[in-house]
Amino acid sequence: MTELSYVRRGYGPPLVLIHGIGSHWRVWSPILGEVSRHRDVIALDLPGFGDSPPWPDLPPGGGPPGSVTHLADLVTAFLDRLGVRTPEVAGSSLGGGIALELGRRGLARTVTAFAPVGFWNRSGRRWCQAVVGAARTGAVRLGPALPQIMASRAGRAAFCSVFYAHPGRLHAADCLAAARALAGAPGFAEARRAFAHLRPWTYARTGDLTRIPVTIAWGTRDAVLPHRSQARRARVVLPTARHVRLPGCGHLPFADDPSRCAELLLAGTSGHPGPDHPQ
Repeated sequence: MTELSYVRRGYGPPLVLIHGIGSHWRVWSPILGEVSRHRDVIALDLPGFGDSPPWPDLPPGGGPPGSVTHLADLVTAFLDRLGVRTPEVAGSSLGGGIALELGRRGLARTVTAFAPVGFWNRSGRRWCQAVVGAARTGAVRLGPALPQIMASRAGRAAFCSVFYAHPGRLHAADCLAAARALAGAPGFAEARRAFAHLRPWTYARTGDLTRIPVTIAWGTRDAVLPHRSQARRARVVLPTARHVRLPGCGHLPFADDPSRCAELLLAGTSGHPGPDHPQ
């Protein structure tokens, strides 16, 4: 079994936060303080990312290593060991896909997904793989120079603009930690490769997602998973979900608009009246 690195803060119903490929739990830092005032927040590092160890050998019949189904299995086992049953779950990008998978299986009380993977066509999937792969390569090659690069506003803007619409608002220490997490993640290559096995979500496979509150949010300036086409597919597959547009936000909207993201998390996990405004 893989023991995961995580932080746990706050009081209230448990809320599990799952980051995306190459990231770590600290991606949620801009909203963690506000959300933990209302929830028992468990922000984890996925196996092979952040401070968590790599995943163990796969049992026979498991999904491809690093895939949404594989990582959902490992997150489920981790939550079982914590004694957390059917929590509220939120995820970003790859983590959004994992959150939706947990909801599909009936293992989440509610789901909030920010720019979730899996609503792509082939070209969209390849674009995502290319963008995150290039970012990883850059982080590895620039390793020794990263502290100096992230110390300048221009350096942060150049390196982080693919993920954030307003990289100038980021703190140097946070950018450096994120770049190092991306460069050092042993699970990155297999998780990126596993995207090829993640077929677009279909209505036939939604399981319990049509029976629980689901919120899907997309930044309008997302350069990794451009929102227009993928958000359209998400609305077709999950018409009962609340679909939200985050104007002026990038792929990781938590620093671009922390108050709106925190509001969505708390509203999305409390239930909602139905689909939001069109995207």
